[in-house]
Amino acid sequence: MLAVEQNEYSKFLQQTGASLKPDAIVIFTAHWETEKVTISSKDDEYETIYDFYGFPDELYQVKYPAKGSTKVAELVGHLLSENHIPVAYDTSRGLDHGSWTMLKHMFPNADIPVVQVSVNPYRTAEEQFRIGEALRSLSGQNILLIGSGVTVHNLRAVKWGQKEPESWAVEFDEWLIEKMNKHDTNSLFQYEDLAPHAKMAVPRAEHFVPLYIALGSGNPGEAPQVIYRSYEFGTLSYLSMQF
Repeated sequence: MLAVEQNEYSKFLQQTGASLKPDAIVIFTAHWETEKVTISSKDDEYETIYDFYGFPDELYQVKYPAKGSTKVAELVGHLLSENHIPVAYDTSRGLDHGSWTMLKHMFPNADIPVVQVSVNPYRTAEEQFRIGEALRSLSGQNILLIGSGVTVHNLRAVKWGQKEPESWAVEFDEWLIEKMNKHDTNSLFQYEDLAPHAKMAVPRAEHFVPLYIALGSGNPGEAPQVIYRSYEFGTLSYLSMQF
């Protein structure tokens, strides 16, 4: 519903997008899972995928007609392959809601080329980080890398209508922020054993791993920044980090 809502989070996305002028966007989405890192490679317009059901009709009318970029897709594939990370290319898949609900607010004109990339939740946290690390040079070419997911994503634990966040969800995010600020990757790679409430926060890792890809892609010489933080339905975290 974020795509059609106006709230503090959507305003944050709009303001963040307005402050950035990337030449291209590479987005790792929690809603595209493949065994091998798979990269959208096309120059024409993406189809908008409605990979959900049971929502109001207006959501199914939203279009995000961004175009792809085979040039940027090849660059991403080359950087990953150079670092011994196998890749595949996809020439037909559209943009899923892990991408367009966010990009619609950030770049509403859909005039920046987008390269969508899959995730594999079964890779270790360190392997996710290494994927991002292989792509660090993208920022020097004015390419924005986004890890689109959620740190706390347990739909069985949501408290519909609850305004205040559950303490365990906050504690999990606090642990992540502390370890990221300290560049304590050893602890972050062992989050399943070391982070408080990890199994509650991350019952399955597909929404979580984009964080580690984005973390790996950042400048290791700079402290990460919390650029937005809020919670919905008691547990759903909208923690947003800039690396």
